[in-house]
Amino acid sequence: MADEDVFIKFRALVDDADRKFARVRDLPAFGRAHSHYFQNVFKAYMKLWNYQQSYRSKLVESGLNRWEIGEIASRIGQLYFSQYMRTSEARFLLEAYVFYEAILKRRYFEEVAHGKNLNARFKELRFYARFLLVSLVVDRRDMVIHLADKLRVLVDDSKSNFRETNFKEWRLVVQEITRFIKSDTNLTYVRPLRYCAMLDSLPASQTDLARFHAKKLFKFRDAILASYHSNEVKYAEVTLDTYRMMQCLEWEPSGSFYQKRPVENKDNGFVVDHTATSGLIDMNLAAAMADPKLPPNPRKAILYRPTVSHLLAILAMICDELSPECVMLIYLSASGGPARDNVAQPENSVGSSRTSKSKLIARASQEQNSYKSEPHSNGKVLCGDDYDEHLWLGPRGSSGSNNLYPGDLIPFTRKPLFIIIDSDNSRAFKAERGEPVAMLLSPVKPSFDNPSADDVEALNGSQFTFFLTAPLQAFCQMLGLSNSNPDPEVYDKAESILSASFSEWERILLTSKVLNIVWAQVLPDPFLRRLILRFIFCRSVLTSLSRTEDDDPYLPQCHPNLPESVSPVSKRVQSSVQKLADHFGVAKSFHFNNT
Repeated sequence: MADEDVFIKFRALVDDADRKFARVRDLPAFGRAHSHYFQNVFKAYMKLWNYQQSYRSKLVESGLNRWEIGEIASRIGQLYFSQYMRTSEARFLLEAYVFYEAILKRRYFEEVAHGKNLNARFKELRFYARFLLVSLVVDRRDMVIHLADKLRVLVDDSKSNFRETNFKEWRLVVQEITRFIKSDTNLTYVRPLRYCAMLDSLPASQTDLARFHAKKLFKFRDAILASYHSNEVKYAEVTLDTYRMMQCLEWEPSGSFYQKRPVENKDNGFVVDHTATSGLIDMNLAAAMADPKLPPNPRKAILYRPTVSHLLAILAMICDELSPECVMLIYLSASGGPARDNVAQPENSVGSSRTSKSKLIARASQEQNSYKSEPHSNGKVLCGDDYDEHLWLGPRGSSGSNNLYPGDLIPFTRKPLFIIIDSDNSRAFKAERGEPVAMLLSPVKPSFDNPSADDVEALNGSQFTFFLTAPLQAFCQMLGLSNSNPDPEVYDKAESILSASFSEWERILLTSKVLNIVWAQVLPDPFLRRLILRFIFCRSVLTSLSRTEDDDPYLPQCHPNLPESVSPVSKRVQSSVQKLADHFGVAKSFHFNNT
């Protein structure tokens, strides 16, 4: 085939793939009805990719740039990641990472740095931004830090070389990822946030679990994770809290990919095998890294700052598709009003998260005074004009149409639900309405051993969500213990204490004669069972923490009630918390009922 004919066909394949890509990009982000569109666009890009591999030398002679090859690979990675976000299938996430990492290692965009092609520069910026998000979700922290540094340098270089172009939006992207990294990577996770069969499965209760499987149970297949706060720690449309919950609801693969190999660096960037610049990307690598023994991940819909109507529309769509034997998890994180944001404003605009100690103490005092000034009845807050029974899903000063009321969820209780409300107005959802559902409700206010430690809340998201996703780190954060450089032996022992406690509580629940049917039908699911056990731990820790004021606003609640045998003041539960407190030398911060 003549060189000119090769190049003409290549451009035709590019145009065809781009048209199909645009069609998929405009599809609704949720739902199962559009899989055939993805199959068509995948085929188009794979045909294009294989064609450029076969005729690489002729295409380069005809003027094909290396960054154009990188753009094709980047589109394929983008398609894989979008399909992962729709399905939560780990294989799509791994495929996306493989393509993005190959683009980086082969330096497809490197020639852009030496030219003045603005279009190519924007494509390079988008590549780094997308690869950052994929690396965050995959939990490759070394890669995230490396890419953030590369993106920061690239944005600075763009401002210098393209002075007539405004890169303000890209500076905001750099600020976002900087703040996210500071908020999360200063914590050392001794174990993965994902469900690890080796660490989270408790062998002692396997016989009791088998007894449950003979009964009518619900399968956990779908989740909605929605968040709406002012100035949340986030990257793209993934907030820190939804990121943690998202990780918590996935299986941890045991393949070689998750053996966190360090990112190789030299003074001039990545160590690159220059013999591998043919454009070949191993498309079977992700399949080899995936773990075929694991069940599928629950499908998750991530909603960033949704309107009430959008949230309810997605709920209706997923409920409509939900099988009768399946349960859906709904995680809602939002404040109770437009002026009740639980995330502090950063002091500086460049991703800084530092807040002065005096301001934090003043804010904590103001919150306590405002709560004390509200009327109470039997330990419950009486709702008034400023503290209504709703979550606020809207910007400041907007209308009441942004109020999500407990009654809005009633139609969906016809399907089995597991609801987590993380809000300073979570109590509004306690009253039973509609069909019985499993519900975990956050405290009204966070707890800290030292009031000046409130800055950790601004840095690290919701305390309640943190307890549900990383209980040991949340415990240490609450008490002001260092999470950044932990002593491995100390933390391993602490994890052993916590694991033994969870194993004991799990057996108590599985053998209980008074366990409510709502909990019994979801308890066999490993993800939901782990959330319940962590809630029991969180509730007991916060109940036992010493305070000089009313405990009620600082305590989480559940509905319906769990058995008294796992209540926060039961001897078995309190003794476990006491062991952990003694281990860290912080028993003085608690009051335990030893009678």
